[in-house]
This record gives sequence, C-alpha cells and structure tokens, in this order.
Amino acid sequence: MNPVLSTGLAGIQAGQNSAQSAAQKIASASVTTPTDTEAVDAVNEATAPASSGLDAITEGAVELLRSEQQVQASAAVVQTADETLGTLIDTVV
Repeated sequence: MNPVLSTGLAGIQAGQNSAQSAAQKIASASVTTPTDTEAVDAVNEATAPASSGLDAITEGAVELLRSEQQVQASAAVVQTADETLGTLIDTVV
C-alpha cells in the first residue's frame, strides 16, 4: 500500500479513537447543580462552586472538535493520494 495512504488512514483511525475517548469522557461526566446554600456560600466567599463535571464536558467537546479536524485532514490526505495515484496510472496507461 502507498505510504501516504497508510499515513492518511492511520490519521483517520487515530481521530476516530480520540473522538470515542472524548465522547466517553462527556458521557461519564457528572454535573451537579449547587444548592441555594452552596451558591450563597460561593458568592460570600467570592469563589465559584466546583465545576469539575463542566470542565470534563468542555475538555471532551474540545477534544471532539480536534478529532473531527484530524479526521478531515487525514481524509484530505487520502483523497489527494488517491487522485495522484489515479493520475499516475492514467499517465502510464
């Protein structure tokens, strides 16, 4: 197989694996709404309530977008390699 095609396909597979991991991170994140008392305490202390669940969702969403871009870029590599190979075959034949 053409090394460029292999590289493109490996990039697509890595992007899919990364997207799956990000989706799992989002699905397993737990978000809780602070109680009224916690919200008042947070305002009084001038600190926000813990948002680790929201952080996990945000990180997962960013990772999903990055994975999407990786798959798109790798697909463009595969398409270009395919077109180049097709042109070479047409030229030789």
